[in-house]
Amino acid sequence: MSILTKIFGDPNQKFLKKLDPIIEKINSLESHFEKFSLEDFPKQTKEFKKRLQEGKTLDDLLPEAFALVREATKRTLKMRHFDVQLIGGIVLHQGKIAEMKTGEGKTLVATLPAYLNSLTGKGVHLVTVNDYLAKRDTNWMGPIYNLLGVSVACINHEKSYLFKPSSSDRDEITIEMENLIPVSRPEAYQADIVYGTNNEFGFDYLKNNLIHRPEEMIQRDYNFAIIDEIDSILIDEARTPLIISSPDSESTRLYKTFSQIVRRLTENDDYNVDEKMRAVTLTEQGIKRVEKTLGFNIYNEDGIKYVHHLEKALQAKVLFKKDRDYIVKNGEVIIVDEFTGRLMPGRRFSEGLHQAIEAKENVEIKKESKTLASITLQNYFRMYKKLSGMTGTAYTSAEEFSKVYNLDVVVIPTNKPMIRVDLPDSIYRTEKGKFQALVREIKKRHEKGQPLLVGTISIEKNEYLSALLKREGITHEVLNAKNHEREAQIIAQAGRKKAVTIATNMAGRGIDIVLGGHPSSFGSKEEWENAHQEVVKLGGLFIIGSERHESRRIDDQLRGRSGRQGDPGASQFFVSLEDKLMRVFAPDKIKRMMLVLKIPEDMPIENKMISRAIENAQGKVEGFNFDVRKHLLEYDDVVNKQRKNIYAWRKKILQQEIDPSSEYLRLSQELVQEIIDLHCQGPADKWNLEEIAEAINSFFNLSKNIHSELIEYSETDLIQKYIFGLVEAKFKQEITNSKEELKNIFLSVIDYFWMEHLEEMDYLKESVRLRAYGQKDPLAEYRYEGQTMFKKLLQEIRNSIIKTTTNYVDQKL
Repeated sequence: MSILTKIFGDPNQKFLKKLDPIIEKINSLESHFEKFSLEDFPKQTKEFKKRLQEGKTLDDLLPEAFALVREATKRTLKMRHFDVQLIGGIVLHQGKIAEMKTGEGKTLVATLPAYLNSLTGKGVHLVTVNDYLAKRDTNWMGPIYNLLGVSVACINHEKSYLFKPSSSDRDEITIEMENLIPVSRPEAYQADIVYGTNNEFGFDYLKNNLIHRPEEMIQRDYNFAIIDEIDSILIDEARTPLIISSPDSESTRLYKTFSQIVRRLTENDDYNVDEKMRAVTLTEQGIKRVEKTLGFNIYNEDGIKYVHHLEKALQAKVLFKKDRDYIVKNGEVIIVDEFTGRLMPGRRFSEGLHQAIEAKENVEIKKESKTLASITLQNYFRMYKKLSGMTGTAYTSAEEFSKVYNLDVVVIPTNKPMIRVDLPDSIYRTEKGKFQALVREIKKRHEKGQPLLVGTISIEKNEYLSALLKREGITHEVLNAKNHEREAQIIAQAGRKKAVTIATNMAGRGIDIVLGGHPSSFGSKEEWENAHQEVVKLGGLFIIGSERHESRRIDDQLRGRSGRQGDPGASQFFVSLEDKLMRVFAPDKIKRMMLVLKIPEDMPIENKMISRAIENAQGKVEGFNFDVRKHLLEYDDVVNKQRKNIYAWRKKILQQEIDPSSEYLRLSQELVQEIIDLHCQGPADKWNLEEIAEAINSFFNLSKNIHSELIEYSETDLIQKYIFGLVEAKFKQEITNSKEELKNIFLSVIDYFWMEHLEEMDYLKESVRLRAYGQKDPLAEYRYEGQTMFKKLLQEIRNSIIKTTTNYVDQKL
């Protein structure tokens, strides 16, 4: 506890205390809504909407709305919101982040603010981490919304669904998707509440700005979003922008050539690796070896294009490991999310790195792509008028949430006291010794009957540990990106007696581990109760972390699988000095101490200095990753301002808020003025009227004798008026009668030049980094040159629209 907290009190507790009167009000309304018939619920929703139209605010309606949702939940799911869940709902409605421990019912909490904010009719988006959870939550929470008279849908990668109760008489709401009917994407977005993943919402935004007909519009406005696992989405995934691309025609031959070249290079002689910066650089000897193989100097003006291929091939060889950063499945390289351990099909490393890895793994090299549209998750979610989120681990990243998203974190108390015991780290000299001790611990607790969940940081370590357990004859389940389809079933049974589950960091996302096993797998409630109590007596679920992760939040997420709703449990991490985090960041004196003392490799030690070193290492990595995300956002903010201008202009043209013919004439007048200003400098006898005539004819294809007509005018205003009169006379009738064709010309030209501009901005980002060597701020250079390039882009779009329209009109005349 800090000195300031001791003096002024805990600000989190003070905030929670202020919510007590609202909770009391909600609870006082329970008896009132218990008297409602089923038909009264949708009527009350209509009443709420009417009161909003009459001037009431959502805050005014909150106590009644939350009490109504609680009652609807009791009627449909036979569940009742705890008071702490009501607190979580208020926090979400206020546009904050609710930190709630695993098993506290975040899915149910979200129904409260989702319903309240849906009353405005502007839509609510509930963001989940995967398609399965989006479908599950829509189907699971759907009966509540249905009783209340609000529509709910979900967006999946392949299909979209609308919740519609089936004719089944079953009371129990199961996780099967029996109540979801397929609908079109736009239909799903018309629902009051929409569940979906961050990627699907983001990509639909980009697609919305590539369409050519208003009826193809997918999304509505960005009103209110509630993000589940908000730290995973807005922090862990924030370094990867969403990109819609099309294949480019560049040859794949160079990737194969350079992949073969770098295989012959050796570390320390030809290149050096910096693990902290995750960077690899060629030595002078390495450069000479590459140039000798190629037969020319790659760093001269002609060979510079090959440097890109060399750098990517080297990164693919040294920095990106199979079964850690990616897997190869069915002849395809699929990225593994380093934070969740999930596969990311359809996502590709950018800037040619993916092709370099494909060459390294000797699979088909797919053509490079050209970016059509892109956005970072940070800038996508900052478009919402109100944003909130929930997770079990947000407080350690409170500073980043505040600085980047202006979101405050509120820690919600648990419904029952947390009694899980978090044991000190068990530290070993070598990785081999650590795994020997880890297997002994698993075997001891397994024989006792206590269920275990073992977290690993990669598929490689996951499978290695599995092999060790097989050798010992310990029955276990393996959960990683290669068999994620069975995730729900594996995690649902991870609390059974004698269960041993080895999982990558994806373990348990969205699924609670129930001690004794999932109730649905037992013949009766009594059978489950007996199994549950037996595991409780054994000490509950024991969590083992086989290695410390770079992020404390990921470690906390693993620990959080145990101790739900007051259950007993324990957790412990096993660490070795050969683990990456310790190898890279641990002080040398600690390593020397372990060697001098000659501690056996499988003997644990508990040392405060080593534990402190681990915490410091995690802090350093988190700080570095924060800087990376901040850096990405600062650069994307430059493009984002341009993106907003282009997309706003495009949307007005698409929906004909701007008349295409009037816009064409405005652009024409602007171009005519620009041409005249350029050539009419100084006294009138120095004006180059011939060049004015040539320039005008090149854009508008007017009569040949325009030069002789211009000689009569001695004022620029008169020249401008005369030329624009000719343009208007030639085009006005045709463009007024061809508004649809003109609209398509506008959209096609904007899309083409915006795509080219995005590529140029990427090249600019790469090039400005080198200017730091010249004592210049790369970001300031990027902003300045980016603005210049954007002005040029608008000119190119204007000029191309005019030339294309001229050709179109000339064909009609």
